[in-house]
Amino acid sequence: MTSGRVLWHLVKADFLTRVRRTSFLVTLAFAVFLGYQVFAGNIVMQLDDYRGVYNSAWVGALMGVVTSTFLTLAGFYIVKGSILRDETTRVGQILAATPMSKSFYTVAKVLGNFAVLAAMVAVMGVAALAMQLVRAEDRTLHVWTLLSPLLLYALPAMAFVAALAVLFETLPLLRGGVGNVVWFFLWTGLMVLGVGQSVTHGGVVMHAGYFRDFSGMPTLMGQMRTTLLQVDPHFHNDFSLSVGSMKPHKQFLWTGVQWDGAQVAARLLWFVYALAGSLLAAVFFHRFDPARERFARKRNAAPERIAVVEFAAAKNLAQADPWTHRLTPLESSGAKNRFFALVAAELRVMLQGHRWWWYAIAGALFVACLAAPLSASRGGVILAAWIWPLLIWSQMGGREARYATGSLIFSAPHALDRQLPAAWVAGALVTLATGGGLLIRLLIAGDGRGVAGFLVAVCFIPSLALALGILTGGSKFFEALYTVWWYTGAAHHIRGLDFMGTVDASGTPVVYLGLTVVLLAVCWTRRRTQLAYA
Repeated sequence: MTSGRVLWHLVKADFLTRVRRTSFLVTLAFAVFLGYQVFAGNIVMQLDDYRGVYNSAWVGALMGVVTSTFLTLAGFYIVKGSILRDETTRVGQILAATPMSKSFYTVAKVLGNFAVLAAMVAVMGVAALAMQLVRAEDRTLHVWTLLSPLLLYALPAMAFVAALAVLFETLPLLRGGVGNVVWFFLWTGLMVLGVGQSVTHGGVVMHAGYFRDFSGMPTLMGQMRTTLLQVDPHFHNDFSLSVGSMKPHKQFLWTGVQWDGAQVAARLLWFVYALAGSLLAAVFFHRFDPARERFARKRNAAPERIAVVEFAAAKNLAQADPWTHRLTPLESSGAKNRFFALVAAELRVMLQGHRWWWYAIAGALFVACLAAPLSASRGGVILAAWIWPLLIWSQMGGREARYATGSLIFSAPHALDRQLPAAWVAGALVTLATGGGLLIRLLIAGDGRGVAGFLVAVCFIPSLALALGILTGGSKFFEALYTVWWYTGAAHHIRGLDFMGTVDASGTPVVYLGLTVVLLAVCWTRRRTQLAYA
Protein backbone atom coordinates (compact mmCIF):
# COMPACT_ATOMS: atom_id res chain seq x y z
CA MET A 1 0.00 0.00 0.00
CA THR A 2 1.40 3.41 -0.96
CA SER A 3 2.09 6.12 1.60
CA GLY A 4 -0.74 8.22 0.19
CA ARG A 5 -3.29 5.45 0.73
CA VAL A 6 -1.99 4.80 4.24
CA LEU A 7 -2.28 8.52 5.06
CA TRP A 8 -5.79 8.65 3.60
CA HIS A 9 -7.00 5.68 5.64
CA LEU A 10 -5.44 7.02 8.83
CA VAL A 11 -7.12 10.40 8.40
CA LYS A 12 -10.41 8.77 7.38
CA ALA A 13 -10.38 6.41 10.37
CA ASP A 14 -9.60 9.26 12.75
CA PHE A 15 -12.35 11.44 11.28
CA LEU A 16 -14.97 8.67 11.34
CA THR A 17 -14.08 7.83 14.93
CA ARG A 18 -14.81 11.39 15.91
CA VAL A 19 -18.00 11.95 13.90
CA ARG A 20 -19.57 8.86 15.48
CA ARG A 21 -19.24 10.39 18.90
CA THR A 22 -21.85 12.51 20.65
CA SER A 23 -19.23 15.21 21.17
CA PHE A 24 -19.06 15.79 17.40
CA LEU A 25 -22.80 16.45 17.26
CA VAL A 26 -22.35 18.87 20.15
CA THR A 27 -19.58 20.53 18.18
CA LEU A 28 -21.78 21.00 15.12
CA ALA A 29 -24.60 22.23 17.35
CA PHE A 30 -22.23 24.84 18.77
CA ALA A 31 -21.29 25.97 15.25
CA VAL A 32 -24.99 26.24 14.34
CA PHE A 33 -25.64 28.18 17.55
CA LEU A 34 -22.79 30.54 16.76
CA GLY A 35 -24.17 31.10 13.27
CA TYR A 36 -27.58 31.82 14.72
CA GLN A 37 -26.14 34.37 17.13
CA VAL A 38 -24.60 36.18 14.17
CA PHE A 39 -27.92 36.02 12.32
CA ALA A 40 -29.84 37.33 15.33
CA GLY A 41 -27.45 40.26 15.66
CA ASN A 42 -26.06 39.17 19.03
CA ILE A 43 -22.53 38.99 17.59
CA VAL A 44 -21.80 42.31 15.92
CA MET A 45 -18.87 43.63 13.91
CA GLN A 46 -18.95 47.40 13.88
CA LEU A 47 -16.85 50.48 13.22
CA ASP A 48 -17.93 53.27 15.54
CA ASP A 49 -21.69 53.37 14.92
CA TYR A 50 -21.43 51.76 11.48
CA ARG A 51 -21.94 48.27 10.18
CA GLY A 52 -21.90 47.05 6.62
CA VAL A 53 -24.95 46.28 4.54
CA TYR A 54 -25.66 42.55 4.79
CA ASN A 55 -24.42 41.65 1.33
CA SER A 56 -22.13 38.78 0.34
CA ALA A 57 -19.02 40.77 1.26
CA TRP A 58 -20.11 41.75 4.75
CA VAL A 59 -21.77 38.45 5.67
CA GLY A 60 -18.77 36.47 4.42
CA ALA A 61 -16.30 38.65 6.31
CA LEU A 62 -18.37 38.50 9.49
CA MET A 63 -18.72 34.71 9.35
CA GLY A 64 -15.06 34.27 8.46
CA VAL A 65 -13.81 36.35 11.37
CA VAL A 66 -16.28 34.80 13.85
CA THR A 67 -15.09 31.34 12.79
CA SER A 68 -11.40 32.22 12.97
CA THR A 69 -11.82 33.73 16.44
CA PHE A 70 -14.50 31.98 18.51
CA LEU A 71 -14.37 28.58 16.83
CA THR A 72 -10.59 28.35 16.95
CA LEU A 73 -10.77 28.70 20.73
CA ALA A 74 -13.34 25.92 21.11
CA GLY A 75 -11.92 23.82 18.27
CA PHE A 76 -8.62 23.26 20.06
CA TYR A 77 -10.36 21.63 23.02
CA ILE A 78 -12.49 19.55 20.68
CA VAL A 79 -9.66 17.98 18.67
CA LYS A 80 -7.02 17.75 21.41
CA GLY A 81 -6.74 14.18 22.67
CA SER A 82 -6.31 12.11 19.50
CA ILE A 83 -2.89 10.75 20.52
CA LEU A 84 -4.13 10.05 24.04
CA ARG A 85 -7.04 8.10 22.58
CA ASP A 86 -4.65 5.91 20.59
CA GLU A 87 -2.63 5.38 23.74
CA THR A 88 -5.56 4.40 25.97
CA THR A 89 -7.17 2.15 23.35
CA ARG A 90 -3.77 0.50 22.64
CA VAL A 91 -4.09 1.30 18.96
CA GLY A 92 -0.87 3.26 19.28
CA GLN A 93 1.11 0.15 20.17
CA ILE A 94 -0.10 -1.51 16.99
CA LEU A 95 0.89 1.51 14.90
CA ALA A 96 4.27 1.71 16.66
CA ALA A 97 5.02 -1.83 15.49
CA THR A 98 4.68 -0.79 11.83
CA PRO A 99 7.36 0.96 9.72
CA MET A 100 5.40 4.21 10.02
CA SER A 101 7.65 7.12 10.94
CA LYS A 102 6.88 9.54 13.75
CA SER A 103 6.51 12.48 11.37
CA PHE A 104 4.09 10.51 9.19
CA TYR A 105 1.95 9.76 12.25
CA THR A 106 1.88 13.33 13.55
CA VAL A 107 1.05 14.72 10.10
CA ALA A 108 -1.81 12.22 9.85
CA LYS A 109 -3.10 13.31 13.25
CA VAL A 110 -2.96 16.97 12.24
CA LEU A 111 -4.90 16.21 9.06
CA GLY A 112 -7.49 14.28 11.08
CA ASN A 113 -7.91 17.24 13.43
CA PHE A 114 -8.13 19.59 10.48
CA ALA A 115 -10.88 17.49 8.87
CA VAL A 116 -13.01 17.82 12.01
CA LEU A 117 -12.43 21.57 12.22
CA ALA A 118 -13.09 21.98 8.49
CA ALA A 119 -16.52 20.41 9.02
CA MET A 120 -17.26 23.23 11.46
CA VAL A 121 -16.16 25.78 8.86
CA ALA A 122 -18.48 24.13 6.32
CA VAL A 123 -21.40 24.55 8.73
CA MET A 124 -20.57 28.24 9.07
CA GLY A 125 -20.45 28.51 5.26
CA VAL A 126 -23.99 27.16 5.00
CA ALA A 127 -25.04 29.55 7.78
CA ALA A 128 -23.50 32.47 5.86
CA LEU A 129 -25.49 31.59 2.74
CA ALA A 130 -28.73 31.29 4.71
CA MET A 131 -28.05 34.52 6.57
CA GLN A 132 -27.66 36.59 3.42
CA LEU A 133 -30.82 35.19 1.87
CA VAL A 134 -32.93 35.55 4.99
CA ARG A 135 -31.77 38.99 6.16
CA ALA A 136 -32.81 40.25 2.71
CA GLU A 137 -30.79 43.49 2.74
CA ASP A 138 -29.02 42.37 -0.44
CA ARG A 139 -29.94 38.98 -1.90
CA THR A 140 -27.54 39.22 -4.81
CA LEU A 141 -25.27 36.24 -4.22
CA HIS A 142 -21.56 36.45 -5.00
CA VAL A 143 -20.20 33.02 -4.07
CA TRP A 144 -16.48 33.83 -4.00
CA THR A 145 -17.00 37.08 -2.10
CA LEU A 146 -19.17 35.24 0.41
CA LEU A 147 -17.00 32.17 0.95
CA SER A 148 -13.47 33.48 0.43
CA PRO A 149 -13.10 34.79 4.02
CA LEU A 150 -14.05 31.33 5.31
CA LEU A 151 -11.61 29.65 2.92
CA LEU A 152 -8.69 32.03 3.42
CA TYR A 153 -9.24 33.28 6.97
CA ALA A 154 -10.92 30.43 8.84
CA LEU A 155 -9.37 27.34 7.22
CA PRO A 156 -5.70 28.40 7.63
CA ALA A 157 -6.38 29.34 11.26
CA MET A 158 -8.05 25.96 11.83
CA ALA A 159 -5.06 24.16 10.28
CA PHE A 160 -2.71 25.92 12.70
CA VAL A 161 -4.97 25.02 15.64
CA ALA A 162 -5.03 21.39 14.50
CA ALA A 163 -1.22 21.32 14.52
CA LEU A 164 -0.97 23.01 17.92
CA ALA A 165 -3.35 20.43 19.41
CA VAL A 166 -1.03 17.62 18.29
CA LEU A 167 2.08 19.52 19.40
CA PHE A 168 0.62 20.08 22.86
CA GLU A 169 -0.10 16.36 23.18
CA THR A 170 3.52 15.46 22.50
CA LEU A 171 4.87 17.83 25.17
CA PRO A 172 4.65 16.25 28.65
CA LEU A 173 3.91 19.54 30.41
CA LEU A 174 1.16 20.61 27.99
CA ARG A 175 -0.58 17.35 27.17
CA GLY A 176 -2.89 17.58 30.19
CA GLY A 177 -4.81 20.28 31.99
CA VAL A 178 -1.93 22.73 31.99
CA GLY A 179 -2.01 22.76 28.19
CA ASN A 180 -5.75 23.46 28.21
CA VAL A 181 -5.15 26.54 30.34
CA VAL A 182 -2.09 27.66 28.37
CA TRP A 183 -4.01 27.45 25.09
CA PHE A 184 -6.54 30.06 26.22
CA PHE A 185 -3.82 32.61 26.93
CA LEU A 186 -1.93 31.67 23.76
CA TRP A 187 -5.16 32.12 21.78
CA THR A 188 -5.64 35.54 23.42
CA GLY A 189 -2.14 36.52 22.35
CA LEU A 190 -2.78 35.37 18.78
CA MET A 191 -5.94 37.46 18.66
CA VAL A 192 -4.15 40.70 19.49
CA LEU A 193 -0.83 39.96 17.81
CA GLY A 194 -1.59 41.64 14.49
CA VAL A 195 -3.45 44.69 15.76
CA GLY A 196 -1.63 47.82 14.69
CA GLN A 197 0.85 45.91 12.51
CA SER A 198 -0.86 46.19 9.13
CA VAL A 199 1.11 46.40 5.88
CA THR A 200 -0.17 48.93 3.35
CA HIS A 201 0.22 49.25 -0.38
CA GLY A 202 -1.00 52.29 -2.22
CA GLY A 203 -2.96 53.45 0.83
CA VAL A 204 -4.82 50.14 1.10
CA VAL A 205 -4.16 47.71 3.91
CA MET A 206 -3.04 44.39 2.42
CA HIS A 207 -2.06 42.16 5.32
CA ALA A 208 -0.82 42.38 8.90
CA GLY A 209 2.51 40.64 8.58
CA TYR A 210 3.37 37.04 7.87
CA PHE A 211 3.02 35.85 11.45
CA ARG A 212 0.78 38.53 12.88
CA ASP A 213 -2.66 37.98 11.41
CA PHE A 214 -3.89 34.68 12.82
CA SER A 215 -7.61 35.45 12.61
CA GLY A 216 -7.63 37.84 9.64
CA MET A 217 -9.26 40.53 11.75
CA PRO A 218 -6.41 43.08 11.48
CA THR A 219 -6.58 42.92 7.67
CA LEU A 220 -10.34 43.39 7.73
CA MET A 221 -10.03 46.28 10.16
CA GLY A 222 -7.60 48.08 7.86
CA GLN A 223 -9.56 47.56 4.65
CA MET A 224 -12.91 48.44 6.21
CA ARG A 225 -11.46 51.58 7.75
CA THR A 226 -10.12 52.65 4.36
CA THR A 227 -13.60 52.27 2.82
CA LEU A 228 -15.42 53.97 5.68
CA LEU A 229 -13.10 56.98 5.72
CA GLN A 230 -14.20 57.67 2.16
CA VAL A 231 -17.82 57.66 3.35
CA ASP A 232 -17.32 59.48 6.65
CA PRO A 233 -14.06 61.48 7.04
CA HIS A 234 -14.93 61.99 10.73
CA PHE A 235 -14.78 58.25 11.45
CA HIS A 236 -12.99 57.72 14.78
CA ASN A 237 -11.14 54.60 13.65
CA ASP A 238 -12.79 52.32 16.24
CA PHE A 239 -13.39 48.65 15.38
CA SER A 240 -14.95 45.90 17.48
CA LEU A 241 -16.25 42.36 17.24
CA SER A 242 -18.42 41.95 20.31
CA VAL A 243 -21.15 39.82 21.81
CA GLY A 244 -24.41 41.39 22.92
CA SER A 245 -23.23 44.98 22.56
CA MET A 246 -25.22 48.00 21.46
CA LYS A 247 -26.38 47.62 17.86
CA PRO A 248 -24.92 50.10 15.35
CA HIS A 249 -27.53 52.35 13.71
CA LYS A 250 -25.57 53.48 10.62
CA GLN A 251 -24.73 51.46 7.52
CA PHE A 252 -22.18 51.66 4.74
CA LEU A 253 -21.52 49.59 1.63
CA TRP A 254 -18.48 47.37 1.68
CA THR A 255 -17.57 45.37 -1.39
CA GLY A 256 -15.24 42.81 0.15
CA VAL A 257 -11.60 41.96 0.80
CA GLN A 258 -9.18 43.00 -1.91
CA TRP A 259 -7.37 39.72 -2.48
CA ASP A 260 -4.03 39.80 -4.27
CA GLY A 261 -0.88 37.69 -4.27
CA ALA A 262 0.55 39.12 -1.06
CA GLN A 263 -2.75 38.78 0.75
CA VAL A 264 -3.31 35.18 -0.31
CA ALA A 265 0.33 34.25 0.44
CA ALA A 266 0.03 35.70 3.94
CA ARG A 267 -2.99 33.46 4.58
CA LEU A 268 -1.63 30.30 2.95
CA LEU A 269 1.52 30.63 5.00
CA TRP A 270 -0.47 29.49 8.02
CA PHE A 271 -0.74 26.07 6.36
CA VAL A 272 3.07 26.05 6.24
CA TYR A 273 3.16 26.90 9.94
CA ALA A 274 0.76 24.02 10.56
CA LEU A 275 3.04 21.64 8.68
CA ALA A 276 6.02 22.91 10.66
CA GLY A 277 4.08 22.34 13.88
CA SER A 278 3.25 18.78 12.91
CA LEU A 279 6.91 18.05 12.13
CA LEU A 280 7.99 19.67 15.39
CA ALA A 281 5.52 17.44 17.23
CA ALA A 282 7.28 14.41 15.73
CA VAL A 283 10.49 15.47 17.48
CA PHE A 284 8.83 15.20 20.91
CA PHE A 285 6.56 12.25 20.09
CA HIS A 286 7.64 9.18 22.09
CA ARG A 287 6.11 6.66 19.65
CA PHE A 288 4.13 4.98 22.46
CA ASP A 289 7.31 3.82 24.19
CA PRO A 290 6.13 1.74 27.21
CA ALA A 291 9.00 3.04 29.33
CA ARG A 292 7.99 6.65 28.64
CA GLU A 293 4.34 5.86 29.32
CA ARG A 294 5.13 4.24 32.67
CA PHE A 295 7.19 7.28 33.67
CA ALA A 296 4.33 9.62 32.71
CA ARG A 297 1.85 7.57 34.74
CA LYS A 298 3.82 7.49 38.00
CA ARG A 299 1.83 10.31 39.53
CA ASN A 300 -1.41 8.49 38.80
CA ALA A 301 -0.26 5.17 40.22
CA ALA A 302 -2.81 5.03 43.04
CA PRO A 303 -5.92 5.35 40.84
CA GLU A 304 -4.45 2.85 38.40
CA ARG A 305 -3.86 0.35 41.21
CA ILE A 306 -7.54 0.70 42.06
CA ALA A 307 -8.38 -0.04 38.43
CA VAL A 308 -6.17 -3.15 38.50
CA VAL A 309 -7.84 -4.41 41.68
CA GLU A 310 -11.24 -3.80 40.13
CA PHE A 311 -10.27 -5.67 36.97
CA ALA A 312 -8.97 -8.63 38.95
CA ALA A 313 -12.11 -8.81 41.06
CA ALA A 314 -14.31 -8.64 37.97
CA LYS A 315 -12.26 -11.39 36.31
CA ASN A 316 -12.56 -13.67 39.33
CA LEU A 317 -16.31 -13.12 39.53
CA ALA A 318 -16.67 -13.86 35.81
CA GLN A 319 -14.83 -17.16 36.20
CA ALA A 320 -16.81 -18.25 39.24
CA ASP A 321 -19.64 -20.76 38.96
CA PRO A 322 -22.85 -18.84 39.69
CA TRP A 323 -24.53 -22.05 40.95
CA THR A 324 -21.91 -22.82 43.62
CA HIS A 325 -20.74 -19.36 44.71
CA ARG A 326 -22.68 -16.74 46.61
CA LEU A 327 -21.71 -13.24 47.57
CA THR A 328 -21.61 -12.39 51.26
CA PRO A 329 -24.13 -9.62 52.03
CA LEU A 330 -22.68 -6.29 53.12
CA GLU A 331 -23.22 -5.34 56.71
CA SER A 332 -24.52 -1.82 57.19
CA SER A 333 -23.20 -1.45 60.72
CA GLY A 334 -19.62 -0.92 59.57
CA ALA A 335 -20.53 2.03 57.39
CA LYS A 336 -21.85 4.26 60.17
CA ASN A 337 -20.24 7.59 60.98
CA ARG A 338 -17.64 7.28 58.21
CA PHE A 339 -18.55 10.38 56.22
CA PHE A 340 -15.63 12.50 57.40
CA ALA A 341 -13.23 9.63 56.76
CA LEU A 342 -14.65 9.48 53.23
CA VAL A 343 -14.09 13.22 52.82
CA ALA A 344 -10.50 12.78 53.97
CA ALA A 345 -10.04 9.96 51.45
CA GLU A 346 -11.42 12.14 48.66
CA LEU A 347 -9.00 14.90 49.66
CA ARG A 348 -6.06 12.49 49.56
CA VAL A 349 -7.04 11.37 46.05
CA MET A 350 -7.44 14.98 44.90
CA LEU A 351 -4.11 16.17 46.28
CA GLN A 352 -1.92 13.17 45.55
CA GLY A 353 1.03 13.67 43.25
CA HIS A 354 1.50 17.37 43.96
CA ARG A 355 5.00 18.45 44.94
CA TRP A 356 5.96 20.59 47.91
CA TRP A 357 6.24 23.71 45.75
CA TRP A 358 2.57 23.44 44.79
CA TYR A 359 1.57 23.64 48.46
CA ALA A 360 4.11 26.42 49.02
CA ILE A 361 2.54 28.56 46.30
CA ALA A 362 -0.97 27.79 47.57
CA GLY A 363 0.11 28.83 51.06
CA ALA A 364 1.72 32.00 49.73
CA LEU A 365 -1.51 32.93 47.95
CA PHE A 366 -3.45 32.35 51.18
CA VAL A 367 -1.08 34.66 53.05
CA ALA A 368 -1.29 37.22 50.24
CA CYS A 369 -5.08 37.25 50.47
CA LEU A 370 -4.75 37.81 54.22
CA ALA A 371 -1.98 40.42 54.17
CA ALA A 372 -2.78 42.49 51.08
CA PRO A 373 -5.14 45.48 51.22
CA LEU A 374 -8.75 44.38 50.97
CA SER A 375 -9.22 45.93 47.51
CA ALA A 376 -6.17 44.07 46.19
CA SER A 377 -7.06 40.87 48.02
CA ARG A 378 -10.53 40.67 46.48
CA GLY A 379 -9.17 41.81 43.13
CA GLY A 380 -6.03 40.29 41.69
CA VAL A 381 -4.92 38.08 44.59
CA ILE A 382 -8.09 35.98 44.82
CA LEU A 383 -7.97 35.57 41.04
CA ALA A 384 -4.57 33.90 41.37
CA ALA A 385 -5.66 31.89 44.39
CA TRP A 386 -8.68 30.45 42.57
CA ILE A 387 -6.95 29.61 39.33
CA TRP A 388 -4.17 27.70 41.08
CA PRO A 389 -6.30 24.63 42.09
CA LEU A 390 -7.91 24.39 38.63
CA LEU A 391 -6.39 20.99 37.85
CA ILE A 392 -7.60 19.64 41.21
CA TRP A 393 -11.19 20.72 40.64
CA SER A 394 -11.18 19.44 37.06
CA GLN A 395 -10.68 15.84 38.25
CA MET A 396 -13.91 15.88 40.22
CA GLY A 397 -16.64 13.63 38.90
CA GLY A 398 -14.56 12.22 36.06
CA ARG A 399 -12.05 9.99 37.83
CA GLU A 400 -14.41 7.01 37.75
CA ALA A 401 -14.64 7.20 33.96
CA ARG A 402 -10.96 8.00 33.46
CA TYR A 403 -9.63 5.11 35.54
CA ALA A 404 -12.54 2.71 34.91
CA THR A 405 -13.34 2.44 38.61
CA GLY A 406 -17.02 3.29 38.25
CA SER A 407 -18.28 -0.25 38.80
CA LEU A 408 -16.16 -0.51 41.97
CA ILE A 409 -17.27 2.81 43.44
CA PHE A 410 -20.89 2.67 42.33
CA SER A 411 -21.35 -0.78 43.85
CA ALA A 412 -20.27 0.46 47.28
CA PRO A 413 -22.97 1.16 49.88
CA HIS A 414 -24.30 4.72 50.05
CA ALA A 415 -22.53 5.74 46.83
CA LEU A 416 -25.20 8.36 46.15
CA ASP A 417 -25.84 9.83 49.57
CA ARG A 418 -22.29 9.63 50.94
CA GLN A 419 -19.62 9.32 48.27
CA LEU A 420 -21.05 12.06 46.05
CA PRO A 421 -21.48 14.60 48.88
CA ALA A 422 -18.01 13.67 50.18
CA ALA A 423 -16.48 14.47 46.79
CA TRP A 424 -18.27 17.83 46.75
CA VAL A 425 -17.24 18.69 50.31
CA ALA A 426 -13.61 17.85 49.49
CA GLY A 427 -13.72 20.21 46.51
CA ALA A 428 -15.32 22.94 48.62
CA LEU A 429 -12.61 22.52 51.26
CA VAL A 430 -9.91 22.99 48.61
CA THR A 431 -11.67 26.15 47.44
CA LEU A 432 -12.03 27.44 50.98
CA ALA A 433 -8.43 26.63 51.89
CA THR A 434 -6.87 28.36 48.89
CA GLY A 435 -8.92 31.55 49.20
CA GLY A 436 -9.59 31.53 52.93
CA GLY A 437 -7.36 34.52 53.56
CA LEU A 438 -9.91 36.72 51.81
CA LEU A 439 -12.70 35.33 53.99
CA ILE A 440 -10.81 36.34 57.13
CA ARG A 441 -10.27 39.83 55.73
CA LEU A 442 -13.95 40.20 54.88
CA LEU A 443 -14.98 39.05 58.37
CA ILE A 444 -12.60 41.54 59.98
CA ALA A 445 -13.96 44.32 57.75
CA GLY A 446 -17.54 43.37 58.62
CA ASP A 447 -18.47 43.07 54.93
CA GLY A 448 -21.50 40.80 55.16
CA ARG A 449 -22.31 40.98 51.47
CA GLY A 450 -18.72 40.17 50.60
CA VAL A 451 -18.75 37.17 52.95
CA ALA A 452 -21.97 35.93 51.36
CA GLY A 453 -20.49 36.27 47.87
CA PHE A 454 -17.32 34.46 48.93
CA LEU A 455 -19.22 31.53 50.44
CA VAL A 456 -21.42 31.23 47.37
CA ALA A 457 -18.27 31.08 45.21
CA VAL A 458 -16.88 28.37 47.50
CA CYS A 459 -20.02 26.34 46.79
CA PHE A 460 -20.37 27.21 43.10
CA ILE A 461 -16.87 26.33 41.86
CA PRO A 462 -16.81 22.67 43.05
CA SER A 463 -20.44 22.25 41.99
CA LEU A 464 -19.56 23.32 38.44
CA ALA A 465 -16.51 21.04 38.39
CA LEU A 466 -18.41 18.04 39.76
CA ALA A 467 -21.35 18.49 37.38
CA LEU A 468 -19.22 18.84 34.27
CA GLY A 469 -17.00 15.93 35.34
CA ILE A 470 -19.98 13.63 35.85
CA LEU A 471 -21.67 14.70 32.61
CA THR A 472 -18.60 14.52 30.36
CA GLY A 473 -16.50 11.90 32.12
CA GLY A 474 -13.39 14.05 31.63
CA SER A 475 -11.67 17.22 32.77
CA LYS A 476 -11.21 19.12 29.52
CA PHE A 477 -14.62 20.82 29.40
CA PHE A 478 -14.33 22.26 32.90
CA GLU A 479 -10.73 23.39 32.34
CA ALA A 480 -11.74 25.26 29.20
CA LEU A 481 -14.99 26.73 30.51
CA TYR A 482 -13.61 27.78 33.89
CA THR A 483 -10.54 29.44 32.36
CA VAL A 484 -12.66 31.47 29.93
CA TRP A 485 -15.22 32.32 32.62
CA TRP A 486 -12.49 33.26 35.09
CA TYR A 487 -10.81 35.54 32.55
CA THR A 488 -13.86 37.21 31.02
CA GLY A 489 -16.00 37.44 34.13
CA ALA A 490 -13.87 37.71 37.26
CA ALA A 491 -10.65 39.16 35.84
CA HIS A 492 -12.53 41.86 33.92
CA HIS A 493 -15.17 42.42 36.64
CA ILE A 494 -18.08 42.00 34.23
CA ARG A 495 -21.38 42.36 36.01
CA GLY A 496 -23.28 39.08 36.11
CA LEU A 497 -20.29 36.95 35.05
CA ASP A 498 -18.13 37.69 38.08
CA PHE A 499 -18.85 34.58 40.14
CA MET A 500 -16.02 35.43 42.56
CA GLY A 501 -17.46 38.77 43.64
CA THR A 502 -14.19 40.63 43.00
CA VAL A 503 -15.97 44.00 43.19
CA ASP A 504 -18.97 45.15 45.18
CA ALA A 505 -21.02 45.98 42.07
CA SER A 506 -20.60 42.58 40.39
CA GLY A 507 -23.55 40.14 40.12
CA THR A 508 -25.64 39.01 43.01
CA PRO A 509 -24.75 35.94 45.10
CA VAL A 510 -28.36 34.79 44.85
CA VAL A 511 -27.95 34.04 41.13
CA TYR A 512 -24.92 31.82 41.65
CA LEU A 513 -26.50 30.22 44.69
CA GLY A 514 -29.40 29.23 42.44
CA LEU A 515 -26.96 27.91 39.82
CA THR A 516 -25.23 25.91 42.52
CA VAL A 517 -28.49 24.26 43.50
CA VAL A 518 -29.21 23.43 39.85
CA LEU A 519 -25.72 21.98 39.33
CA LEU A 520 -26.00 19.81 42.44
CA ALA A 521 -29.37 18.57 41.25
CA VAL A 522 -27.77 17.66 37.92
CA CYS A 523 -25.00 15.79 39.77
CA TRP A 524 -27.47 13.82 41.85
CA THR A 525 -29.70 12.95 38.89
CA ARG A 526 -26.84 11.88 36.64
CA ARG A 527 -25.10 9.85 39.36
CA ARG A 528 -28.39 8.12 40.20
CA THR A 529 -28.68 7.11 36.53
CA GLN A 530 -25.10 5.82 36.59
CA LEU A 531 -25.83 3.74 39.68
CA ALA A 532 -28.88 2.25 38.01
CA TYR A 533 -26.76 0.94 35.11
CA ALA A 534 -23.64 0.06 37.13
